[in-house]
Amino acid sequence: MTIRFILNDRDVTRDRFSPSETLLDYLRIKRRLTGSKEGCAEGDCGACTVLVGRLTRGRLVYETVNSCIRFTASLNATHVVTVEHLAAKDGALHPVQQAMVDMNGSQCGFCTPGFVMSLYALWMENEKPSRQAIEKALQGNLCRCTGYEPIIKAAEKASAIRPDAAFDALARERESVMARLAAMKTGETITIGTESKRGIIPGSAEALAEVLAEYRDATIVAGSTDVGLWVTKQMRELNPMVFINHLEELQTITETEKSFIIGAGVTYTEAFPALSGKIPALSRLIDRIGGEQVRNMGTIGGNVANGSPIGDTPPALIALGATLTLQSKDCTRSIALEDYFRDYGKQDRRPGEFVLSLTVPKPAEGAHYAVYKVSKRREEDISALCGAFYLELSADGTVDKIRIAYGGMAGIPKRAAHVEAALSGKPWTTETVEAARPAFESDYQPMTDMRATAEYRMLAAKNLLSRLLMETGGSPQELSRFEREEA
Repeated sequence: MTIRFILNDRDVTRDRFSPSETLLDYLRIKRRLTGSKEGCAEGDCGACTVLVGRLTRGRLVYETVNSCIRFTASLNATHVVTVEHLAAKDGALHPVQQAMVDMNGSQCGFCTPGFVMSLYALWMENEKPSRQAIEKALQGNLCRCTGYEPIIKAAEKASAIRPDAAFDALARERESVMARLAAMKTGETITIGTESKRGIIPGSAEALAEVLAEYRDATIVAGSTDVGLWVTKQMRELNPMVFINHLEELQTITETEKSFIIGAGVTYTEAFPALSGKIPALSRLIDRIGGEQVRNMGTIGGNVANGSPIGDTPPALIALGATLTLQSKDCTRSIALEDYFRDYGKQDRRPGEFVLSLTVPKPAEGAHYAVYKVSKRREEDISALCGAFYLELSADGTVDKIRIAYGGMAGIPKRAAHVEAALSGKPWTTETVEAARPAFESDYQPMTDMRATAEYRMLAAKNLLSRLLMETGGSPQELSRFEREEA
């Protein structure tokens, strides 16, 4: 069987290839499209950035992705756009490319195609981006020599140039591309590769359950922001690989009076606007997960299912009291999210099961909810630790309900049960918090690694509780960079 997608302006059909082949390798080696560069092979530097367009709920959406960790097998019924597709047929540069030239936005040029693609995605979606929007669009692109100011100026200049739509390839071809992609979405289950290297693209969530019932040791691939590194860095042989990033049944967000039900395939980018108004602390955390490319690919369900002790969303969701729904061919079951994580590398996911959705309660009126990520870089960095707090106070100022969860402090995302017990029913005061701080030693025994020492992690965890106390006493929950500069 074959997968079908569009590469720039040509239809592509592929069958017998390795499911672990990355899009970047396909572009550079098979197609000789060498504008996309390999800088890190882990989705960190953005030199390999391309656009992937997909039909979702009747709309054609283009997103930046890291082609170094995106698998070719995940591209069925998509439109892949590389930097080679931007210039006009007569060689005239696209406004984004020309602005980079005019504003001296390139020196060695290695990272330039990735910057151009990120700015092009912004140019398509936002006619007058603020500086903050430009910086957010470039979070996933690292420059080693030019410096960012000329690139930001190029983005500002390009935004003022809006040529006739016929000039821009994606605007000109939009209707045709939508029709071609719709024809490629057959809803059939596709198998590619060989017996020893098999990739399976289920046609539906029901078909996914059937596949996992047969292949119980399969590796499920959603956004590939983790699995991609298993291949490019750890050189792991994965067989079979089951790709689910196309399953719209897993990409729904349902809001009820008291909660959000988030499908396992919902990306960080898709979740952000839904959560920003109702659970702003959670949306602020999402804004600090990777860069734009990672947020476009990575899914909340995948971040949970992977079970990493330094995953950012699990402690934030555990503090809210989230529940996890798992599905198999035979049944569907729900468990408290905190019970899903059993031990390092071990989760309560039975053979044949997959994460279907997460139910995330909204904070009660008057409750305090905060998430603090501690990392060496503010943007696009893995946490040294991440602390999440949910606090309800009674009318007399005593602690009525509190949930505290940390990532990076143990082999799993974990509640601070002893700290919670030391705070519950006590006055929410400096004295109470100071008395509770030693209880962290009973809850966690953090390790020392390249991101932080055990001593640093323990002190930071204690201090985050003190920070919560100060902020619930009237200090702002989180100052933006711009507010700090003005202060």
